[in-house]
Amino acid sequence: MLTGNKRLNILLGLGLAAFLLVPWYRVETGFFAFDWLSGFPFSSDLAPGLLQFGAEGRIWLVAALALFLLGASTRVLTDADRRGKLLILAGTAGIAFMALQGLAISFTGWAWTFLDTTFGQLQFGQPAMGAGAILLSLVFTLFIAFGLAERGFMKGDAFVVGSISVLILLVSVFVFYPIGSMFVGSVQDFDGSFKPDGLIRNIQDPGIWSLNCAVGAGRCGVAWRTLFLALMSGLGSTVLGLAFALVATRTNFPFKKGLRLLTVLPIITPPFVIGLALTLLFGRSGVVTEALDTFFGIEPSRWLYGLTGIWIAQVLSFTPISFLVLIGVVEGVSPSMEEASQTLRADRWRTFWRVSLPLMKPGLANAFLIGFIESMADFGNPLVLGGSHGVLSTEIFFAVVGSQVDPSRAAVLAMVLLTFTLSAFLAQRLWLSGKNFATVTGKGDSGAHAGLPKSMSLAVHGIVVPWMIFTVVVYGMILFGGFVKTWGLDNSLTLEHYARAFSISFEGGALQWTGVAWDSFWTTMEIALISAPLTAAVGLLTAYIIVRQKFAGKNAFEFALMMSFAIPGTVIGISYIMAFNLPPLEMTGSALILVACFVFRNMPVGVRGGVAAMSQLDKSLDEASLTLRANSARTLRKVILPLLRPAITAALVYSFVRAITSISAVIFLVSAEYNMATAYIVGLVENGEYGIAIAYSSMLILVMITVIAGFQLVVGERRLRRENRVSGVSKSSKFRIAQEKTA
Repeated sequence: MLTGNKRLNILLGLGLAAFLLVPWYRVETGFFAFDWLSGFPFSSDLAPGLLQFGAEGRIWLVAALALFLLGASTRVLTDADRRGKLLILAGTAGIAFMALQGLAISFTGWAWTFLDTTFGQLQFGQPAMGAGAILLSLVFTLFIAFGLAERGFMKGDAFVVGSISVLILLVSVFVFYPIGSMFVGSVQDFDGSFKPDGLIRNIQDPGIWSLNCAVGAGRCGVAWRTLFLALMSGLGSTVLGLAFALVATRTNFPFKKGLRLLTVLPIITPPFVIGLALTLLFGRSGVVTEALDTFFGIEPSRWLYGLTGIWIAQVLSFTPISFLVLIGVVEGVSPSMEEASQTLRADRWRTFWRVSLPLMKPGLANAFLIGFIESMADFGNPLVLGGSHGVLSTEIFFAVVGSQVDPSRAAVLAMVLLTFTLSAFLAQRLWLSGKNFATVTGKGDSGAHAGLPKSMSLAVHGIVVPWMIFTVVVYGMILFGGFVKTWGLDNSLTLEHYARAFSISFEGGALQWTGVAWDSFWTTMEIALISAPLTAAVGLLTAYIIVRQKFAGKNAFEFALMMSFAIPGTVIGISYIMAFNLPPLEMTGSALILVACFVFRNMPVGVRGGVAAMSQLDKSLDEASLTLRANSARTLRKVILPLLRPAITAALVYSFVRAITSISAVIFLVSAEYNMATAYIVGLVENGEYGIAIAYSSMLILVMITVIAGFQLVVGERRLRRENRVSGVSKSSKFRIAQEKTA
């Protein structure tokens, strides 16, 4: 276990490296390309921090050095309490200074006009923060953490305090700072001055808030159109998900394995592909449309292009997620409670409505919330099927990349979208708070679940079977569409689309990736494989802190981390553009902004999975490990993580799949150098190249299935030896397990 002095020695070494060994400011060609070594340390843009104020005239950086030296001076102090206070002071002042100087000083000088009049013009500006500035900010954060540990916070456990501090820093930078930048950007002019004209104009825009929704009276505002669609999609996916869960758990349906397979497919499908398949079926040149025209004389129409088509695509996309949420809830209802109801002469209808269904309320609320937020954030399906009926996500996109660029309008629309999702998130938490839905008591419960009432069984089968057939047809169109030459014009079979997208050739004895899709494909795989382990690591570390540690502000800490779940991807995308396009942190056009987006967008799933799995592990395992003098970091690595393999697999798989299939945030963040597969496919759709788009999507589905199986093999399964006794593992067994793990 590191002592206080050893920890400080490491921090001092990192701080000196920040000032002497790496460029202080951002390297345009990328830090890890190491091209900067040729101009280091005497190039103006590549100089380390010490030369930036010593030779380049950026004198304000002297304050950063002074605060670092203040923290370093604690190395000679022997009193732990005084050392802790001074470290906290140096760290807090250091973080505040780094943030303020980064925000206040831009490329050309002061970023805010009032600073020019107050302090006069600056002779030098500064680029965005680079490796040196970021490393020093991390050192200041750990100053605070180690100072708190010196003063006994979290029983002096520096690893836990450091983890909490770093997580708070990361969430502040990558969640709250972008959202704050979006709010500020809505009232800012191009020169940084306060100008609320755009905000006021867009807030009052009747195109957002119009309530003339009656037929012939006009069109609903985009805000109410989006809200209505989200409510209907959340309701539809929840009802269907519950029907699927009831059929899978409470009936003798013969195709349960096929049912589960169909519920997984939409999760690994790029979100707009279902919209494409519906177009191939019901569009003006679709199979069903032409058949109706040929056999019944029904003229083709555009009924699919609007809220109806978007709703069908979203319910198809989000029902599997609702099913996965609800199947565990339905199975978790105690059979003994249902048997007790029937013993009291309640029939199956009354038992279901009065006992089973009320106990499913948390799952139903979660499923509805997921469907609601996913609908709000959905970008691909409204882009393909929306037509003239835009929703908030597509309107935000066109406000940024349309013919009339209006950042203020994009920010206002994003704030409306964020208000809707956060309101739903908070309403769900308030509705469930203070209520107890527990049915697991620790006692044996070997009873069988009550069967469904006959009429309900017929109803859920009547919903599920046609929906399964419809889903099979939709995915058949996805598969078949990649082999059709020109849909609706020339339906002859061809491999041309796959050849054009993924062709390979040998030239000069070397393998050449000549297909048009390879660049975006390899970029997508690289970003997904980097972000998935990071997402799992951050999520599981957070879960460990939430489950195993007690500290003031724990509930607020958990809520802040989980709030990113309620932020739609479209809002994340536009806020990242506004926050990271200029100093102090400039990341647009780089791989780093994509990785950061995926990690903090998908982190809540890893957190919830880790919390659920870790809650099943007895705390006495930790206590036994700590008794054997293993610190918390070693206990986490040797005892906890090996028992969390299913949660690790789930976090890895989900993070990997979402990184590949995400579009709502990615569409704003891709660049020519780092173009993700989904953004590339959207470009193909906009150009009318449906065959290549579907061929590319089919390849992505195949790759995701392969990689998911690979993750499962690498991580493996959790194997526990269980004692044949009611109480589970005895205290001596727990001590022995911990001793074996920490040895």
